[in-house]
Amino acid sequence: MRLLVTSSHALCRRSLLVLLRRRLRNCPTVVSFSYYNLNQAVQAVQASHAIPNYYPADTTIMPKEKKEKLSFQLKTPKGTRDWSGPDVLLRDRIFNTITSVFRAHGAIQLDTPVFELKDVLSGNYGEDSKLIYDLQDQGGELCSLRYDLTVPFARWLAMNPDIKSVKRYAIAKVYRRDQPAMGKGRMREFYQCDFDVAGQSGDPMVADAEVLRIVSEVFENLGWRGRYTVKINHRKILDGLFEVCGVPTEKIRSISSAVDKLDKMPWSEVRREMVEDKGLDREVADKIEDYVTLKGGRDLLDKLKADERLMGNANAKAGIEEMSLLLDYLQAFDVLEKMWFDLSLARGLDYYTGVIYEVITEGSAPPSLSAAQNGGEIAKQLQRSSKKEKKADTIDDDRSDDPSIGVGSVAAGGRYDNLVERFLPKAQMPCVGISFGVDRIFSITKARMEAEKKLDPSTIRRATETDVYVMAFGGKGFDGMLPQRMAICKSLWDAGIKAEFSHKLKPKLQAQFKAAESDAVPYAVILGEEEQAAGKVKIKEMGLPDGHPEKDGVLVSITELPTEVKKRLAKKAGTMAQLAEIIGKTGTLNVKDNAASEGSQQQQQPPPPQTEETRTGDDGV
Repeated sequence: MRLLVTSSHALCRRSLLVLLRRRLRNCPTVVSFSYYNLNQAVQAVQASHAIPNYYPADTTIMPKEKKEKLSFQLKTPKGTRDWSGPDVLLRDRIFNTITSVFRAHGAIQLDTPVFELKDVLSGNYGEDSKLIYDLQDQGGELCSLRYDLTVPFARWLAMNPDIKSVKRYAIAKVYRRDQPAMGKGRMREFYQCDFDVAGQSGDPMVADAEVLRIVSEVFENLGWRGRYTVKINHRKILDGLFEVCGVPTEKIRSISSAVDKLDKMPWSEVRREMVEDKGLDREVADKIEDYVTLKGGRDLLDKLKADERLMGNANAKAGIEEMSLLLDYLQAFDVLEKMWFDLSLARGLDYYTGVIYEVITEGSAPPSLSAAQNGGEIAKQLQRSSKKEKKADTIDDDRSDDPSIGVGSVAAGGRYDNLVERFLPKAQMPCVGISFGVDRIFSITKARMEAEKKLDPSTIRRATETDVYVMAFGGKGFDGMLPQRMAICKSLWDAGIKAEFSHKLKPKLQAQFKAAESDAVPYAVILGEEEQAAGKVKIKEMGLPDGHPEKDGVLVSITELPTEVKKRLAKKAGTMAQLAEIIGKTGTLNVKDNAASEGSQQQQQPPPPQTEETRTGDDGV
């Protein structure tokens, strides 16, 4: 019988355990006793073995409890992930880049609850409303996790009617019960970075143009120069052409949602959905095709102006006139060449009322759709593979390997003039904004960096931003110089320099160098006993080749160390620019598992404005 001994007296516990282990096995009288009553057990043992009576009455023996084994698999929920190490550092750089642009345009930050009343979110997302996470009733309120940051912003505006105009930005997580493709940045929990202009403080299309200027600044600062395309369209033009083609008014939103799927499937499939699933007349569908396949720049706008049927429709005419004004303002902002007027862009969310846009890059389109455009056996194989996977997959399965799934758009938005009125009638609060999908931007950026690493194995993704590693060495009797290393770090920290040191009293020099090299710390400050006595230390740039004049480091005065380190760091100030260049110069990528693969040459390049291509955005942003 195994016994658990408990007592408020540590001495009693220890001595009793020793004695009982030795003697109870030979004491049947005690074994047959009730082991819940230690006093009786002690008396029995004393009677047989003359154990001194110094155990207090509160000492008890209880049976040892068995530990319960975990009955579930320890993992993150589907569509979510943990962030750590270099990934966090890269994501933070993306956050900082986007935030700096937002603030440069005068935006204030807004943070809203992660969940909203269910009634606030309902009815704003069209067919995607089924992707909202509903929560259980807690205290008499039915709530849901937020689907985006736009509707909570509109709710906030309705609750603060004294605000007549505002530029606002928000960075927060949103939640959608969509089928995940983690390697392509399609997740159920993900970050959005939003910028919105609300109010009637300006003339038409001015705020819209500034938002599109912000889009350009963000991706230029991220180093995506020449590697992205901004697709633009206008909801009024879409509604007008649907009316001209003969779409019944009650079907316009559902047909718009079907057209919005042209980023995921060819026209033949979209047409089948409109005709067979949504009951649209075949001739009407064919008329729609004549319009939604059009794309271009000012030339397309001129073509639409010459279309008498469109210009005779009030919605289409208003949209065309606003789009003409927008293109003029984009020209003034020097970003017109980055825009691509595409009549197939529809955006599935119900609250858009004016100009709409989304940003695409390589990997945005599904590989199967890209291959289908080129025809051939590859497209057929991808389609067969996709069908097999769809049969086996459920809504919860990760589809990173599915060729019918692409990264999608990396940013999207538009004008929504009536959303605030849904919460506050007659509010008259027009709004326009953009949302950046950070996780998708991260996936593509990381894939580009991984591709660069294959070209240059010396490229290292760092987990920290440490600039200097402070270390020490010495001969016989070396005491580790811990106080001196602490003092050096303190002086560097006071100067705003990121520094680290070993927490061991006497660390080995090799271990210190290994710690610095493992995270590519650019500089080491080395303390020696003789140098310390002279008031000097060595500063060494890590990774210098043999034969370099500063390979072994340079002696500097301890008092001048922070200044010298800053000078050397200033020479490396181009690091972020070099990173942006690295991100932007790599060609084709396979955005899967956040890395580039050998077979990535099949991926779609971002389309130049003057060529034919397929829209590759979605409502995942």
